Amino acid sequence: MSDTTSRDDRPVIAGVDGSAVALHAAEWAADEALARGAGLRLVYVTKARHTSTDDYNDDVHHGRTALEQASVTVGSRCPGLDVSTSIVGGPAGAALVTLSAQAEMVCVGSVGIGRYARSILGSTASELAEKSSCPVAVIRPADEPAGHGVNWIVVAVNDDPDNTAVVDCAMHEAALRDAPVLALGDRATATAPRRLDDDVRALRHRYPGVHVYPIAERADVRHFLKKHREPVSLAVIGSTESGELAEIIGHREHPMYRHAHASALVVRH
Repeated sequence: MSDTTSRDDRPVIAGVDGSAVALHAAEWAADEALARGAGLRLVYVTKARHTSTDDYNDDVHHGRTALEQASVTVGSRCPGLDVSTSIVGGPAGAALVTLSAQAEMVCVGSVGIGRYARSILGSTASELAEKSSCPVAVIRPADEPAGHGVNWIVVAVNDDPDNTAVVDCAMHEAALRDAPVLALGDRATATAPRRLDDDVRALRHRYPGVHVYPIAERADVRHFLKKHREPVSLAVIGSTESGELAEIIGHREHPMYRHAHASALVVRH
């Protein structure tokens, strides 16, 4: 795929590194690309530095293997999807931020890409969430517990300037993934519950196939996930909340964040 893409040709990008969590993120990205009528670009990012030519060759070989595995997996999941692959130089976060300027969305696993990982949230995911030019999906491992029964998509409904785009994105994801939506009312006004009900009625009218349930407790996404143990599959947030991503995603080994098991979508437009 050319590095100069028009608006209509922008792909969904998935960062892969051969890990199970990255492969799961690529599958999520494939669904997204198919729904958008876009292509899928699988990207492997090499290390920023190599100790020798053998080290470089091993890195590239690993990348080709990871890309081939991901291509086969997403091709089986979404036959007919236009899939391209590329290997680019690292570091991973900076490379994917650059590519985001030509993408519809970038998807990565929640534990980062390969060697670039923090103890709570992958540094690649963190950097993308804060600096990307397009929406960023940070996907939890497929084998982590998602709870019992319904898996919700959660989004806050408020007066932030970008909230309409954030809520619309949540509704599109709900329609794509056949999931109900918890609409959180976090306006701190006396009329907030009534306004939330009006907003939810409007959403139900615009998206008749999506089940939307209002939660009028004046809680944003981060605080809702801290307080409740609802089985949330995806939290949709705006770019101003990207700094809260670690708390929203959570980490099974970190006692502070064990409450959360949601993937997250950071909306930028």
